[in-house]
Amino acid sequence: MSVRPRSADDGMVTVEAAVVLPALLAVLALAVGAVMTVGAQLQLVDAARQAARLAARGEPADVVEEVGERAGPRGTTVAVRRDGSTLTVTAKATTKPLGLLPGIGLQAKAVAESEAP
Repeated sequence: MSVRPRSADDGMVTVEAAVVLPALLAVLALAVGAVMTVGAQLQLVDAARQAARLAARGEPADVVEEVGERAGPRGTTVAVRRDGSTLTVTAKATTKPLGLLPGIGLQAKAVAESEAP
């Protein structure tokens, strides 16, 4: 059995992996956080649209706000504004992806024409 002499490169792969692995995990966490934020924004857009449809049909504002808040991500607030026959619903929420990243404020608006006489 022959013994090979130790070279200066022995153990470099381990050191490189130890340096690169945390960076890869950080990038992965940011990517997952971005996907979660986009999902929350889409949910907020759907909540604003649903609330605008209800408002256009003539539902009371408190019902519209309640339905919009339930349809959106946790902590969603909904405001309905009427300008003549035009209804504007604004839904706002703050998401904190993975609980590690800072809170990100999201907002969605939907506009509808009143169908009620």
